[in-house]
Amino acid sequence: MFICHKYQLGLSAMCCVEWLKNEDVVDASQDTNFLITIDNNLIIKQARLSDTGNYTCVAKNIVAKRRSTTATIIVYGNVDGAWTEWSKWSACSTECTHWRSRECMAPSPRNGGKDCSGVLLDSKNCTDGLCMQNKRFVSEPKTHHTPQLLHPSVQPDLTANAGVYRGPMYALQDSSDKIPMTNSPLLDPLPNLKIKVYNSSTASSSTGMHEGADLLGAMPPGSFPGDTHRDNHFMNLRNKSMGSQQLLTLPRDPGNSATGTFGCLGGRLVIPGTGVSLLVPHGAIPQGKFYEMYLMINKAENILFPSEGNQTVLSPRVTCGPTGLLLCRPVILTVPHCAEVTSPDWMLQLKTQSHQGHWEEVVTLDEETLNTPCYCQLEPKCCHILLEQLGTYVLVGESYSRSAIKRLQLAIFAPTLCTSLEYNLKVYCLEDTPDALKEVLEIERTLGGYLLEEPKPLLFKDSYHNLRLSVHDIPHSLWRSKLLAKYQEIPFYHIWSGSQRALHCTFSLERYSPATTELTCKICVRQVEGEGQIFQLHITLGENSSSFDALRSYTGGAMTTQLGPHAFKIPLSIRQKICNSLDAPNSRGNDWRLLAQKLSMDRYLNFFATKASPTGVILDLWEAQHQDDGDLNTLASALEEMGKSEMLVVMATEGEC
Repeated sequence: MFICHKYQLGLSAMCCVEWLKNEDVVDASQDTNFLITIDNNLIIKQARLSDTGNYTCVAKNIVAKRRSTTATIIVYGNVDGAWTEWSKWSACSTECTHWRSRECMAPSPRNGGKDCSGVLLDSKNCTDGLCMQNKRFVSEPKTHHTPQLLHPSVQPDLTANAGVYRGPMYALQDSSDKIPMTNSPLLDPLPNLKIKVYNSSTASSSTGMHEGADLLGAMPPGSFPGDTHRDNHFMNLRNKSMGSQQLLTLPRDPGNSATGTFGCLGGRLVIPGTGVSLLVPHGAIPQGKFYEMYLMINKAENILFPSEGNQTVLSPRVTCGPTGLLLCRPVILTVPHCAEVTSPDWMLQLKTQSHQGHWEEVVTLDEETLNTPCYCQLEPKCCHILLEQLGTYVLVGESYSRSAIKRLQLAIFAPTLCTSLEYNLKVYCLEDTPDALKEVLEIERTLGGYLLEEPKPLLFKDSYHNLRLSVHDIPHSLWRSKLLAKYQEIPFYHIWSGSQRALHCTFSLERYSPATTELTCKICVRQVEGEGQIFQLHITLGENSSSFDALRSYTGGAMTTQLGPHAFKIPLSIRQKICNSLDAPNSRGNDWRLLAQKLSMDRYLNFFATKASPTGVILDLWEAQHQDDGDLNTLASALEEMGKSEMLVVMATEGEC
């Protein structure tokens, strides 16, 4: 009930009082769900979704008019999904079929409402049976297995799969483009694109694939290589989602990229050893759509650099794509950064690269507005970015008063073999991110170098002072330094800007005799008038490479793509119950806002408030934060502190806590 006192509005009793809903007068005679009492109080008899709005009491007489403070009502309720109308039939394809589609968007299910039942895609022969190249797909029901996988001797029809991997959502239409295959194993042609496909299903089909089947991509449930429905479906995705965008070649470098095909069940892309990942939440991709997505770290030197003036690059430049995809909820890009966040002097920005190559500001942290298209969850060593548009992103920073601190790591490499009297020690000064060290490890491996010991951290201050490196305590009876000066320096700006990768200095030493096989010395690295580190080295020439190098070696077989439920720690059934319990605000305040506070995600709550399910987006962010540990205890503790003991029972009975 809304109470309106005309005396509090500053008018006498001789006045007229009326209620406005969204600036329209509430007429109780027209809508009997409204009741205006004799005291001019507004009563809504039974809350309906249509009653959501802004309500204002207005009192007026012949000389004045007063308005009360506007009260906002949001009515939450279960909204069952409903289908849109069927689309028009597509043009008749070269496979003699056409199709039509519909979406569960009229409305889409919300607040725990039921999903639509039925199929999203409908197809049929469009030549009255005159064209039957794929007769078996028209007349025979689809089965739960893929015969090409069960019977290797069968000539597989890989038109759809081979076409998909030529570019984002691209399918070959002309049968003349079919690729002849030998009877070799199915995965031999493209071993780098091997994806683990798990048995999963959507509302559109109950058929699936055998768990653990290795394919060249995840196919829509119920289809298999050569299925014309897949060809037409992916071509439609290309036309609708990509528009006139130029087709791009997907990245194939397994060390710095990952690719996968995702549907409405979502999944995760991970670039091993770099700290870079992309979480595609459940429901981010529309039902019935399958997007081939990629994630890559940009190492190209011939592009414009994102930092300006005194700005410094704090993260790798990461591209997630393709751009222009329709997303129903934010995806989460996780990137490592090297900002010392305990320093309060940072002004941090997220930038994106336009199609012309220029860098543009997306958001300055702590200056978000309702129009900000993303949200950044900053942690000590990484940043989780909730994105509604895919593209190329980087985190940059600037010091307010020249006291911001950047985290560096110092790594020393030596040659694996030494056949001459000369012996070189390389000291790398790198951003303290996993991808930076991984890149140098790969460079040194090709050059025949190895990591002497675990890298050491160094806090580098925005003070204009250079980094100074020197070598000490060389046994002069056995070795001599070929460096004429007492020390070497790396200019401040070379380090602070972040524009130069793999920065290093080389100390060239020379032994007097080939019989000398041991070297002891100290290497000091410090910022002038700042912090430093000392390496105490004991090296035996010709000894096997250090275990530190082997420990950090990148394993090419590491999993880069996770599909469907296997990519998430919170089971879908538990997730839905938590969302249903917390999405609707309540008077006690233990709703999604308190959950965000308990999980330290409340820096800018308005971002979550604008989403259909704020709790769902918060849980997506939690998934991104806990991709390595997967411990549900932190979530359970937050729910317990909120008094949601019934959720703990659900988690104990339906999941692992």
